[in-house]
Formats: sequence, structure tokens, C-alpha cells
Amino acid sequence: MENKKLKVKSETFTQLTMPIIEVRYRKIDTYSFSLIAFHLKRMLIFSFSLFIIHFSSAQELQGYIQEAEANNPEIQAYELRYNIAKEKVGEVNTLPNTSVSAGYFVSEPETRTGAQRARFSVSQMLPWFGTITARENYASAMAETEFVQIAIAKRKLALSVAQSYYELYAILGKQEVLHENIQLLKSYEQLALTSVEVGKASAVDVLKLQIRQNELQQQKEVLEQEYLAEQTAFNTLRNQKKSLAVNVVSELLLPIEDPSYSENGLQLNPELLKYDRLYESIKQSELLNQKESAPDIGFGLDYVPVSERPEMNFSDNGKDIVMPMVSLSIPIFNNRYKSISKQNEFRQLEIQSEKNGRLNILETVFARAISQLNQARIKFNTQAKNLKQARDAEEILIKNYETGTIDFNDVLDIQELQLKFQTNQIESIKTYYKQSSIINYLIN
Repeated sequence: MENKKLKVKSETFTQLTMPIIEVRYRKIDTYSFSLIAFHLKRMLIFSFSLFIIHFSSAQELQGYIQEAEANNPEIQAYELRYNIAKEKVGEVNTLPNTSVSAGYFVSEPETRTGAQRARFSVSQMLPWFGTITARENYASAMAETEFVQIAIAKRKLALSVAQSYYELYAILGKQEVLHENIQLLKSYEQLALTSVEVGKASAVDVLKLQIRQNELQQQKEVLEQEYLAEQTAFNTLRNQKKSLAVNVVSELLLPIEDPSYSENGLQLNPELLKYDRLYESIKQSELLNQKESAPDIGFGLDYVPVSERPEMNFSDNGKDIVMPMVSLSIPIFNNRYKSISKQNEFRQLEIQSEKNGRLNILETVFARAISQLNQARIKFNTQAKNLKQARDAEEILIKNYETGTIDFNDVLDIQELQLKFQTNQIESIKTYYKQSSIINYLIN
């Protein structure tokens, strides 16, 4: 077996008398080269253009958000509510029903001009001047409230889609890291086998490396199941088939500098604008209440056909009766309207208090998101330093292998640290972008 490994173009006496040295150094060159190639591959992937990555990620995510807004049943329900509210503007722009009545005299009453045969009446009540306009304004204010609900629902949906997207990215990133570490362990396993051949390591070291590979493979398979569950949740938000594949960006990097955020944008958040619209609707409700507390005016007409008196000749004989009418409906007992005014006053105070409370909650969420975003950057930078030092330690171990002093327990420790640092980096990136999406929800 050794002779096969020692085949060269020129078999000199020196080569034939030093089989162990030849085997050892040929193995070092081969596997050292494979490790170097492996690390170069990782570095090339990591150095992929930041601009291209962020642009493609933003484009893909925005496309998914737009698709979710178009297909999400909850958004569609809110839009239907808004359409219903708009239709109510036309509903209130009407007058009360016209009253028409007819009666026939069974016993015809006799009058000077003749007997009355029947009575026909028509009447129409009209609200006080400006009441219909007040009703339209109130209905429009309520429709605006429903419109703000659509904006809130879309923002919440966009936030959910973005956060689910970043969860998918983190799972795929961890899977890739596990795959790389499994390949790295396989390279170490080959080094261990070579060391066993030359008596510099034991078979236990090889078994430890294989056990570690099995553990990483298990973690990778578990992550595959997590990905399927998150993919289902993501597609549900889009109202798509649960098993539909999702295109997730392969690499996300932190921006060089964080954008500046201001709490002033919170004032424009739909969750707060909703209270402004509600306040305005109550204001319009009070104006409508004042109009409805005014009298109603009615106009009508009575018509009574009269029969001619026989054998009588005078100018008004058999002349029909036409009687225009005007009526006034006065709300003398107006405690109802006074009570409504008081209720509206309380409701305005209630809404103002609710708005202040909600603003406090949003400010707290904003401050927490900024804090966690900064923490994510700090953790990412720390993990980057740790990962560099771990790889430096890995290089030292490889160099030690060239002198025959490698310790595979140290190899496993360094590999475990690298995996931990890489996973933590992915978690930091996920946290950073999830907190960014929360900030965007709050102020953009």
C-alpha cells in the first residue's frame, strides 16, 4: 500500500528509504490545499457586493409585501368596510319618506258647495337647514376612520411579512453555516486519518470528528423542518399555497452606518392618526346632533273632491277643496340631545386619553427597537472579531499539524467556537433587520 502512495516520476534512493516522510508531506500538501480552498470560498462568498445584496433583498421583499397586500383576506375585508362606509354618505343624503294618504267618505258630509266624497293628502317633512350636510360630513368622517384602519392593517401585514422573511433568511443562513462546518469537519477527518496512519493520532479522534458531524447534520435537518413551518406562515400571509417556494436573499450585511431616526415620525403613524379621525368623527357627530335638535319643517297638500248640489246654481257649486299645509316639528323635550352632547364630550376626552396612552406605548416600542438594533450591531462586531481570532487559531492548528503536534480536541473546540460565532452573527443580522422593520412600521 505504501509503495502505491510513493509512486513518483523518478524513484531515487532517497525517496525509497524515506517512505513515512514522503507519505506525511504529500498528505499535508493535499489537505492543506483543500482547507485553503475551502476558506477562500467562504471569503469570496462573504465579500459579495453589499449594494447588490441590499438592492435585491429590498426588491424581493417589497414584491412579497405588495403581493400580500393584494391577496390578504384581512386587507380585503377592511377595504370592503371602507367601501360600505363611503356608500353611507349617499345613504344619509336623503329626505324623510313622503307621506301619501287617501280616504273615502262612507257617509258623505254635506257642505254649502256640495257633498265631500273623499280626501287625498300628501306631505313631506324637511330637516332643518344644513342637517343633511352635517349627516354627510359625519358619514365621511366615519369613512376616513375606516380608511385609516386599512393603512394600519397594511402596515401590520408588511411588518409580519418582513419579519417572517428575515426568519427564513436566518434559517437558511444557519443551514449554510452548518453545511460549511460539516465540510470543514470532513477535511479535519481526513487529516485525522492521515495522522492515524503515521501514528500521530488515535482512532478516537476520528470518531469524535464523525460524532460532531452527526450532531451538525442533526441540527441541519431540524432547521429544515423549521424552515418548512416558517415557509408555511410566510405563504399564508401572502394567501398562497403553503408549499410554494420562497426566494430568499443569500446574504445580508449590516449597513456601514445606521440611518438617523426621529420620534417625530410617530405622530404620523396610522395608529395615532386613527384617534384623530375618531375625534373628528365625534366632532361631526356633535354638529349633526345640534342640527337634529332644531325643528323640522313640513309641507303638504290636501285635496277633497266635492259633488255638485243638484238644482242649485251658484259660482262655487261642486268646487273641489285644495288646502296647502305647513307644519313644524319642535323638539320640546330635548333631554335626548343634551345627553348626546354630553356623551360626545366624554368620548372626545376618552379618545384623547387613548391617543396619549398609545403614543406612550409606541414611544416605548420605538426606544426598545433602537436599543436592540444598536445591540445587534455591537454583537455582530464582537462576533466578527471572535470569528477572526478563531480562524487565526485554526490556522495555527494547521501549521502545528505540519510539525506533527496537532491536538484534535483543540480542533473540535475551535470548530465549535466558529460555529457559535457564525450562528450568533446570523442572529445579530436577523435581529438588526427585524428591529429595522419595526422602526419602519412606527415612523415611515
